[in-house]
Order: sequence, then C-alpha cells, then structure tokens
Amino acid sequence: MATDLAIIILLGLLANALFTKMKLPGLLGMLILGIIIGPYGLNWLKTDIINISPDLRKIALIVILLRAGLGISRDDLKKVGIPAIKLSCIPGLIEGFTIVFISTKLLGFSFIQGGILGFILAAVSPAVVVPQMLNFMERGVGTDKGIPTLILAGASIDDVFAITIFSTFLGLYSGNQGNIGVKILGIPFSIILGIVLGGIIGFIMVKLFEKYHIRDTKKILYILGSAILLTALENLLKNKIEIAGLLGVMTIGFIILEKMPQVGKRLSIKFNKIWVFAEILLFVLVGAQVNIGVALEAGIKGIILIFIGLIGRSIGVMISLIGTNLNWKERLFCIISYIPKATVQAAIGGVPLSLGVASGDVILALAVLAIVITAPLGALGISLSGDKLLNKRKGI
Repeated sequence: MATDLAIIILLGLLANALFTKMKLPGLLGMLILGIIIGPYGLNWLKTDIINISPDLRKIALIVILLRAGLGISRDDLKKVGIPAIKLSCIPGLIEGFTIVFISTKLLGFSFIQGGILGFILAAVSPAVVVPQMLNFMERGVGTDKGIPTLILAGASIDDVFAITIFSTFLGLYSGNQGNIGVKILGIPFSIILGIVLGGIIGFIMVKLFEKYHIRDTKKILYILGSAILLTALENLLKNKIEIAGLLGVMTIGFIILEKMPQVGKRLSIKFNKIWVFAEILLFVLVGAQVNIGVALEAGIKGIILIFIGLIGRSIGVMISLIGTNLNWKERLFCIISYIPKATVQAAIGGVPLSLGVASGDVILALAVLAIVITAPLGALGISLSGDKLLNKRKGI
C-alpha cells in the first residue's frame, strides 16, 4: 500500500502541475490520472488501497469542509441567506424528478426505479465544487456578492436532499419505508441536527483551546478527529435518523472562526497545507472508481438523460436566484458551478445493483457516465468561467 501511495502522490503532483501549466484545473488532471491507473484502467493500484479508498476520500473531503467552515464568517452567511437554502434543494429536486419522468419514457423504468436513479444523479459534488469556491474566496473573485459562499453552502446541503430521497425510493422499492413526503419533511430536521452537533463540537473545541495551551498542529488533530467521529455517527444512525454530517463538519470550522478569529485564521492556513496532500488522494481515488467500460454501456440514451437532467438543474438554479442582485453573468456562473457530479455517484451508484434492484446495472452505468461527463466538464467550466463572469475584489 505504501508503494501505491507513492505512485498516487508523485503522479498526482505531476498531473496537477501539467494541467495547471496548460491553464486547466489541476483536479481535472488528477481525476483523469485516477481513471488511467485505477482498477478499470492500467490497474496499477492494489486491492488494499482500493478497499480503503472510501475512508481516505472521506477524510480528504472532511479536510476541505473544515477549511470551508474556517473561511466563512457570519457576515458571509448573512449575505447569502435564503438563496443558499433555495440552491440547496430546488435544483436537485427539479433535476431528480425530471430524470424520474424521462427515465420512465426513455428507459422503460418504473416510477420507483426512476426515483432511485434520479436522486443518485441529482447530487452535486462537493469534492469538485468546494475547493474551487475556496480558491475564488482567497483570490477575492465573486466575493463582493458572496457568490462562492452561496454555492459552497448550497452544494454542501444539496447532497442531504439527494441522499435522503434516494434512500426513500430504495426503501419504497423493497417495501421497508414510509412515503416520500414524510421523508422530505424530515430533511430540515437532519440539517438542523447536523448544525447542532457540529456546533456542539465547535464549542467544545473552543473551550478546550481557551483553557489549555495547545499547539496549532495538535489543535488540527483534535478538530479533524472530532469531525471524523461526527461523520461516523452519521453512518451509524443513517437507518434510524438522517444527519447532515457535511454541514456539521463545516459548522465546526465556522464556530471556531466566530469565537476565536485569530486562531481560526491560523488553523485555516494549516488546513490549506494538509489539503495539498488530501487533494491528491481525493481526486485520484475518485477517478479510480470510474469504470469507463460500464459508462459506455449507458450509450446515447444515457447521455441524453444526463443532459436533460442538467437542464432541469439549471432551471432550478435560475428559480433559486430570483430576487437576488446577481446579474446574468453571475447567474450563469452559478449554473456552471452546479454541474459537477462525482462523490455521491461514486459512493452509492452501485448500491441498487448490490441490493438486487431491477436494472441496477443500468443505474450503475449511468452513475459512472455522469461522473465521466460532468466532473471534468464542471471542473473545467468553473475554473475557466470564474474570472470571466465574476467581479474581482479591487487591490488583488
């Protein structure tokens, strides 16, 4: 496994540098590298590293979400407010149910099969979106209207809706759960619970740091360990109650920054340094999950379905931004930022097949195809359009 890590790190750094030199996002290079050296490509990575890939990806995602929380102030949140809440649910719901309808016509799926597929595909990828939004925040791009914070907050909650409704349709298929309306009404509770648990951990960290003199490096370890335990609790209770774990992780960083601003800024810099390593692991291992052969099986109908879903998502973004002070360029950037799919699709795309859902192989193929198409397209689109469509803070 040590050799695999060395391959991932060295080739990941090379891919990042190469794509950056070509004026393309480095994460795109790392995603493609993962596809090439993964088990469905050259198969350079051993089973050991693939088996622990979900845990490594989770830790990497936690690192960037903590960094995101440490970069959001109370004023930033006040600025985005209601539009962020709208962005967290409206685009995903419209995309998901658009795919439900189209899949019944195009693929001959039942309504429940379509729901399972629709809400696997409806989740935006925080792994792709969050790092790029943080980069814009650091460079002052779009921060005059809080656009990176708006997208960052919305994308982090978007997954809660998608996974909850996916789980509901999966339950309806097996006859184990109640109706979808009750589940949707439970989503606000899961969001509040995630924020509360993250807030409690954040306040515990603040009290600990105030009472004892602890080096910043050790503070990072306390925070990271607590955040991992929070996501573990989410997994432990997921069959009984949903917890918005990703939002809780961001809340930890937000509380620390709010209560200890100087410490928060120092820790943010520390997390930036950790992210150099975590970023390579995250994107190379996400790429390694992609089976191009399976994606090709989805064919033209699969591509049409995915793009129709994206049109539905884009309409949802436009609806969510009604009443804001964003101009048409900034709204277009928000649409582009909501394209990437990777994390959730890689995590749950194979679940229906493993549980014996009819057409589970087709659902998996479409999940993989969605990653192949939207992750590079979205990453590239965000990177290239940000500086062109958004205002840059003066003096930077």
